[in-house]
Amino acid sequence: MFFEYRRFADRFWTWRDYEIGYCVEGLDKNLDKPAIVLIHGFGASVGHWRKNIPVLAQKFRVYAIDLIGFGSSAQPKPSELAYTFETWGQQVADFVREVVGDRSILVGNSIGAVVSMQAAIYAPDLVAKTVLINCSLRLLQEQNQLDMPWFKRVGVKAVQNILGNRAIAKLFFDQVRNRRSVKQILSQAYFHKEAVTDELVDILIKPAQNPNAVDVFMAFVRYSQGPRPEDLLAILPCDAIVLWGDRDPWEPIELGRKSFTKFACVKKFIDIPNAGHCPQDEVPEVVNDILLKYL
Repeated sequence: MFFEYRRFADRFWTWRDYEIGYCVEGLDKNLDKPAIVLIHGFGASVGHWRKNIPVLAQKFRVYAIDLIGFGSSAQPKPSELAYTFETWGQQVADFVREVVGDRSILVGNSIGAVVSMQAAIYAPDLVAKTVLINCSLRLLQEQNQLDMPWFKRVGVKAVQNILGNRAIAKLFFDQVRNRRSVKQILSQAYFHKEAVTDELVDILIKPAQNPNAVDVFMAFVRYSQGPRPEDLLAILPCDAIVLWGDRDPWEPIELGRKSFTKFACVKKFIDIPNAGHCPQDEVPEVVNDILLKYL
């Protein structure tokens, strides 16, 4: 069953018998350059790039894709499809191969940055570069949990087990997928509160009304396996540019800088002043200028 949230994803591609939403601009421009593929974060969709696509499309072919489980893409139950970075990485790699059909630069925000690295590893011949914007540090990944005090590890497992009960998870999710709660969450993640608009709230809320959205949420909050960004950077087959909003309350910039700059593939680590977790939406003019300069 699909929730047809199609305001921004105006095209569809079938992947493993599931419909995947995406959009594209600038197809007739700069055919000698790699295409750009934009990959959103958890709970978001192609609409989170609405302030970037028209600007980047003046000089590049620009695609934005809804990861399966989000936006206008299908939301199969986790029993049908595992919501993991391996799944999403393969989805993006196949998208570049089958839809873009050319070498691409992958630009991801939050978990989308992890997905972009996983896709580059799966399709090294198709990915020219990755851009990681406030990359998810995966602090609750099982290996990272070993660095926590024992009582925090126990607490994380307890919450994950509680949310493994669908009825409880639905009660919690219903409290989250309303305008007031989404606005509060975004106001934590964004330094510039004026960027938290009704349009942005709609981008996050509408796909969350799908009956299977709670199952996607359950699967992800209980997912402690899979790669850490450091694991992927160690084997990344292409260069990476890292952008980081310095006021991110969820993925602290100093943790990112300390970890990411150790890797030779990271060619630049660029601070974005006075921006939170999603600088491409919060200060799009800054991010667009950086992308046009370095891509």
